[in-house]
Order: sequence, then structure tokens, then C-alpha cells
Amino acid sequence: MEQTLSSTIRILIADDYKDWRRQVRLLFQARPEWQVIAEAADGPEVIQKAEELKPDLIVLDIGLPKLNGIEAARQIRQLSPSSKIVFLSQNHDLDVVRAAWGTGALGYVYKTDFGRDFLPAIQAVLRGQPFVSSTLKGREFTDTAGEKAPHRHEVQFYSDDAVFLDSFAHFIGTALKSGRGAIAVITESHRGGLVSRLQAQGLDVDAATQQGTFIQLDVAETLSTFMVNGMPDTTRFFEIAGGLIEAAAKAARQEHYGVVVCGECSPTLWAEGKADAAIRVEQLFNQVGKAFGLDLLCGYALSSFHGEEDEHVFQSICAEHSAVYSH
Repeated sequence: MEQTLSSTIRILIADDYKDWRRQVRLLFQARPEWQVIAEAADGPEVIQKAEELKPDLIVLDIGLPKLNGIEAARQIRQLSPSSKIVFLSQNHDLDVVRAAWGTGALGYVYKTDFGRDFLPAIQAVLRGQPFVSSTLKGREFTDTAGEKAPHRHEVQFYSDDAVFLDSFAHFIGTALKSGRGAIAVITESHRGGLVSRLQAQGLDVDAATQQGTFIQLDVAETLSTFMVNGMPDTTRFFEIAGGLIEAAAKAARQEHYGVVVCGECSPTLWAEGKADAAIRVEQLFNQVGKAFGLDLLCGYALSSFHGEEDEHVFQSICAEHSAVYSH
């Protein structure tokens, strides 16, 4: 279910020490929109409650009895894939942190840093952004995670629809053929041409769509789900984007970095004269791309830019991308 800024965030806390559960619960009680719905004291218990309750957020200790938090997190990712996970642990061993990060959790807070880092970690993770405790920042595991989940955000400025469709079909087709998931958010006028080109590559588009490895969305309908008063609502954006990425990754049996996303959200906003909104959406896609290690591709019609008067916007859009193509 879509969350808004005022919606309740349902939270599950798992720690074998009652005092730590109490400390975490007290912090959440300071915010009325944060509701602790359950607690768990061991690994099997947190897995059971995660499956039953499907919480929005799980605060998870690593040193749990019966089954450690890392193994619990791996199972939870299968049983409740939309639940965001923040590890809260006394363990700062490099290999342990790497293993925890590899479960797909978005946050890791060292208990010694609790007072300083826990609240910022929760706020970041709820926005879909990764967070690592101050004590651990700059350590090698972050680079290792980056190598595992590279992030590319490219833009194609196209002269005609054939260029647009060829570039998008190549991007999606390459992903699907390699077993990755793909999400396309495009206009209705482009959908038929894209499907035809994918089929020409020998892809069974209907089967991929039914399996959930290929998700096709209408750009106008998608924008309506997270735009508020002419600008993107950050919370709504990350909830919707995160849910789609989780679904495509699960269908493809991949980690998050096994998903590619291409679309026309920002180009559509720009074509409607909403430059600030277009650039902000590009920035949000950058954030979600970095958080999940995605490959992203955007497509702008060159005809939508008019000489020097649009040069500043053009440069701003280019600055939000890791590579720029024009044809």
C-alpha cells in the first residue's frame, strides 16, 4: 500500500536484550507516525513475525539466539520483500558488516553510535537511501558493496522516435536476455514500437510480463502516483520505486542490482514546462539508483530544447547523469 508523509510506518524490533528493545521503542514513540507493532527476541521469532505482519521497517540485531540476524534477514527478504531492514549491532567486524550489507539491508548502525546515528539512519532508510554508521564510514566494505552493485544513470537525447526505441529496446533486451529484471515507464505512443523491437530480438514479451521480469508502466499514470502540487513527493517516490524494484528483482530471482529501469518521467515533465520537477525526479532516480545499484536510462527528444533559452536546463539534466548520448 502506498505511504504518504502522514501515513503510519509499521515497525518490528528484534534484539535479544530487552533493554535495547526498550531503548529503540522509546525513540520511535517520539514520532506519532512511527508505530512499533511487534518485538522479537530470537531469529525464528523475527522471521515468523515479519512474514505474518509484513512490517514497513525491521530493526534487526545480528547476535540473535537460535538463528543470527544475517541469516534471518536473508529469509525475511524472501518472505517480506517490501520490508526495509536496518541492522543495529554491537559487531563492527569487517566481514560481518559485509555479510549484513549483502542481505539487501539499507542500514547498518553500530550500537556505540546509537545516539548519534540511529535516527538519521531510520530517516534515510525510509527514503530508500543507504546509511552506514559513522564509525564504519570509509571502510573497505562500502567499496566492495559498490563493486557488487554498480550504478549507471545514462541519458539519450534523440532526434526521432526510431533512435529512442532502438536505444530503449537494446537496453531492455540486453537485461532480459541476461536474466535481469527490467522496468519501462514510457508513453503509450512508444509502447507498441518498443514491444515490436523486443520481439524482433527473439524475446517473448508476454511471458516476461506475466512472469514479472518485465514491468511496463504508463508514464502519465506513474507520475500521478507521486507528484503532489507539481513536484515529486520524496516519500511516495521511494515507496513506489522501491516496491517495483523489489517485485522485478524477485521475479528475476536477482538481487536489486539485477534490475534495470528506463523511462520518460522527467522528459514528460520537461515537455510540460515543469523544469524544476524534471530535474528533481532525475535527482531522486539518482538516489534510488545508488541505493539499489541500478542501471537507468532516460530519453529526451532533442526537439524539446530550444536554443540558448533552454541551455541551463539542458546542462542541469546532463549533470544528473553518468553518461550522455545524442543522436
